Amino acid sequence: MNTKSLRRTIAFSLVGLLFIASGLRAAPAPEPNIGVNGYYSNDKAQRGRTIRAAIVMEVPSGYHVNSNRPLNKYSIPTDLKIEAPRGVAIGPIFYPRAIVRKLKAVNNEPLAVYEGRAILRFNVTVPANYQGGEVILKARLRYQACNDEVCFPPKNQDVDMGIGVVGPGDRVQRANGWVFGRR
Repeated sequence: MNTKSLRRTIAFSLVGLLFIASGLRAAPAPEPNIGVNGYYSNDKAQRGRTIRAAIVMEVPSGYHVNSNRPLNKYSIPTDLKIEAPRGVAIGPIFYPRAIVRKLKAVNNEPLAVYEGRAILRFNVTVPANYQGGEVILKARLRYQACNDEVCFPPKNQDVDMGIGVVGPGDRVQRANGWVFGRR
């Protein structure tokens, strides 16, 4: 093969490789599996007392969810709603502090997000005259997960949080210190 033929073969090969490479695109990232679980600060709730509770989100590495107060009008906020039995009072929900990130997918516009573990805390007060032996809260968490390139459709995730109810003088044990601290 002469030099001219060799150059032509190499040129056609390079053009072919570029054509093939331009048709290949990375597969889109899979939608993340975000863990959502509920926890109480004690093993039982006492009548007439307040107990701390939390919903914990576990966001996989490489993903985030929008905070409860996004910085732009397009982001869907994380929102927690709690239904409780009659007479059981739910306090305000305390969302974690958001991390502000600038992502290339939104032209480096700042976004308020949660990454890794996000703990949403609230208090539950069981009335002194509560008749049941258990309280079951129905939590509904709405969030939108994203990565650096794409946001997935918003999701609702439901969590039933049950806890036994005892008298005001009955002994209770602290639980889930990793969520609530060791007070």
